[in-house]
Amino acid sequence: MRIDILTILPSLLDGPFSASILKRAQDKGLVTICVHNIRDYSTSKQKSVDDYQYGGGAGMVMSCEPIVALIDKLKLERTYDEIIYMTPDGELLEQDACNQLSLKKNLIILCGHYKGVDERIREHYITREISIGSYVLSGGELGAAVLSDAIIRLIPGVLNDETSALSDSFQDNLLSPPVYTRPPEFNGWKVPEVLLSGDFAKIDKWRENQALIRTQQRRPDLLNKDEG
Repeated sequence: MRIDILTILPSLLDGPFSASILKRAQDKGLVTICVHNIRDYSTSKQKSVDDYQYGGGAGMVMSCEPIVALIDKLKLERTYDEIIYMTPDGELLEQDACNQLSLKKNLIILCGHYKGVDERIREHYITREISIGSYVLSGGELGAAVLSDAIIRLIPGVLNDETSALSDSFQDNLLSPPVYTRPPEFNGWKVPEVLLSGDFAKIDKWRENQALIRTQQRRPDLLNKDEG
């Protein structure tokens, strides 16, 4: 997989992709992450990428020209499955979308700033708009990092145990059950006996039941999805 991230602040993405699972995925050659500075494609002497919005109002708008120049250059080099715009008014990111996107080959992620990008970019270039939550960040970079992480960890070979991602929260619209590790007793707090029994059929049943209980208590809306 290749992910091209378009931003005016590339340094914000140095950290997330230089450690842990995302770094190992790149080192293994399972994913290529390319961060592009939109300012490099500005033709103005000041390398500006924004302007005042028509009709007045507070806040600047990201201009068409440098974004189009960059996207057009990338599209000449390869075919992209999706051109994603990170925006508060996009579809709320959920596990199903991550599962779908993890099967793609080439993705572009555009990070918004200021009041957002010129609407004509959204109309003519963007194929999918995604939000990571009902709140506003200073820019789309952190959202792009969250989306990339959620996608990349699903690619076969990225996690040491490939079945781990399949048992994460939100797969099958359930939260994960409680988990425990050694020692079996700590401060008088004991691990449930069933987990020490070695009876994997009973353990699986216990986990299924606990996942259902936890989801009913904390995120009943997930169970309602199945009913819809």
